[in-house]
Amino acid sequence: MKSNLQKVLKAGHFSVTAEIGPPMSADADFVRKKARDMAGLVDAANVTDNQTAMVRMSSIAAAYLIQQEGLEAVVQMTCRDRNRIAIQSDLLGAYALGLRNVLCLSGDHQSFGNHPQSKNVYDIDSIQLVNALRMMKEEKVFMCGRSTKTPAEFFIGATANPFADPEELQFIRLHKKIAAGAQFIQTQAIYDVEKFAGWMERVRKAGLHNKAYILAGILVNKSLKSIEMTKKVAGMDVPDIFVERMAKAVSQEEEGVRIALDLINEIRKIEGVKGIHIMAVGWENIVPVIVEKAGFLPRPAL
Repeated sequence: MKSNLQKVLKAGHFSVTAEIGPPMSADADFVRKKARDMAGLVDAANVTDNQTAMVRMSSIAAAYLIQQEGLEAVVQMTCRDRNRIAIQSDLLGAYALGLRNVLCLSGDHQSFGNHPQSKNVYDIDSIQLVNALRMMKEEKVFMCGRSTKTPAEFFIGATANPFADPEELQFIRLHKKIAAGAQFIQTQAIYDVEKFAGWMERVRKAGLHNKAYILAGILVNKSLKSIEMTKKVAGMDVPDIFVERMAKAVSQEEEGVRIALDLINEIRKIEGVKGIHIMAVGWENIVPVIVEKAGFLPRPAL
C-alpha cells in the first residue's frame, strides 16, 4: 500500500512536507500537539532521529504517536547509533506499526551532541541502508540474504546537499543513492536559489529528476541569531542579503517568514522540483502559516 506522500507525488501534485523534532523527554502530549497543528496542512511530517546527536524520544515511537493524530510520518533513520541488525529490526517494527515512509541518513557525528564520549556505529552508511530497504521490498530478503515472508515495503527517501564540498563527490553520492533505490530526495536547506538552480540543471541533465522526486529544503529562521548560526554550519550557503534583511527587520520573526516565502516562490518555479520540505526547528507552529501564505492549501486528498 502506497503512503499518502507517495500518492501525492505520483499523482503529480507539488508536495509539502515539514519536520517535527521529538522532545528530550517521554512527553507524548508534546508530540501529539505538534502533529495536530500540522494535520491536514502538509502531506507528511519527518520525525528526526536524535537530531544533532542529542538524545530525544525515539523517531519510531514519535512517528507512531503522530500518525495516531491523523498526520502521516516520515521516519528518519540514521546509521550512527545502530548496526545492520538493529536497523532492520527497528524498521520491521516501524512498518508493522503502520509507518510507510523512511528517510535514510548517516547522522551527525556524536561529537556534536550531548554525549560526545559515546561510540558511533556506522556499520553501514545511508547508501547501503537505502539498498537494504530496496532489497527487502523487491527481493524479500534481509542484508544477509535470508528471506522474509512479510517484508517492510517503505517509500524510501534519502538526502542531498547541493552546497557541500566537494561538489562532484556529493553529486556522485546522489547518483548512488538513487541507483540504490531512493525514491525521493530531500535536500539541505536552500538559500542560494541561483546555485540550487544550477544544481538542478545537472540533476535534469543526468535524468535523476525522472528517477526520484526532488523535494527542496526550506529552513525557517526565527531570529538574526538563528540565521547567523545557520550561516556558520558546514555545507550551508546563506547569502549575506538574508542576514542583512534580518538585521534590519522591525520584527525578525515576520522577516524570517517573508524570507522563507520568497525562497519557496522562486524554488517552486525550477523545473524538476517536485515539492518543498519545511524545517522550522523548534518553531513548528509557524508551519501552518507558511503553508497557507505560500498557497499550498488545500492539500490533495487521495
